[in-house]
Amino acid sequence: MRKKKYIVSAKKAADIQINELKKIKKIFNKSFEKAIELILNCKGKVIFAGIGKSGLIARKISATFSSIGIPSFFCDPAQALHGDMGQIEKKDILIIFSYSGNSSELTNMLKYANRFRIKVIGVASKPESILLKASDIKLILPKVREADKNGIVPTSSTSITLLLGDCLATTVMQEIQFSKEKFKVFHPGGNLGRSLLLAKDIMVSGKKMPVININKDFKSALKIMNQKKLGIVVILKNRYIRGILTDGDLRRELKNYSNSSKLEKFITNSPYIVNENMPATKALALMNEKKITSLLVVTDKDFKRENKILKGIIHIHFLIKSGIE
Repeated sequence: MRKKKYIVSAKKAADIQINELKKIKKIFNKSFEKAIELILNCKGKVIFAGIGKSGLIARKISATFSSIGIPSFFCDPAQALHGDMGQIEKKDILIIFSYSGNSSELTNMLKYANRFRIKVIGVASKPESILLKASDIKLILPKVREADKNGIVPTSSTSITLLLGDCLATTVMQEIQFSKEKFKVFHPGGNLGRSLLLAKDIMVSGKKMPVININKDFKSALKIMNQKKLGIVVILKNRYIRGILTDGDLRRELKNYSNSSKLEKFITNSPYIVNENMPATKALALMNEKKITSLLVVTDKDFKRENKILKGIIHIHFLIKSGIE
């Protein structure tokens, strides 16, 4: 029975926060629009600040902005008194979070910003607070009911502040047309970054590709295969893909080999070909399905044509090495 009581308490707290977060829509007004325009037109850095729980929220939002290519960092107002304010320049903007808006630690940072005409976006719940009075753009958070039994522990208030920060970031993403391709540049590591890799990101190309003209002989193909170490040789005819010769093909045909043996006799005429923008995860799935270790890569334009020019080669080892699952 006691354990069931835990669940009841947790659900009650969750319901309170879910209902309170709906109030976020009140903040989507002209001030919000001005804040977005100021961020989009910023020639310097977007600097976030806050004290206590608001400081933790500010750190997270700053990290989000950095992850979408907006130069940003967190500045602790307390530490700023000891030299950190030298990081803030006239071309920067300050976004300061404080639910009450009256934290004494913010005073000197606000004086510094106002003195040097640094634009400030203030986020607080009290219109008459020190923070909002000193801000160029005022984002007034709606009053919310905290989710604890006594209604005093920052819960709903921190959640709605975080939600506002995320809404600022996602709106900016929309306006700068932030794409999966750009996200991948800023997130080369981790599961999310790997899941966005495309065929063109992991293929070998240029001189690393084992290619040979169809007019060459069996011995030449064997030499190239040994040099490039991908287990295949791609056969070209007039620059176009004609087929492939695998390590297994070579081994099986050694008994039939002679100096005059032509490649056309041994090649696989219908190799598996993918376009350069195929997700790497899908390429791996195709290899597993067809029980093959290599795929040939061509441009999207060439993929639709009968004659295709080779752009790259994906080997299953590249996928595994990149952490693709």
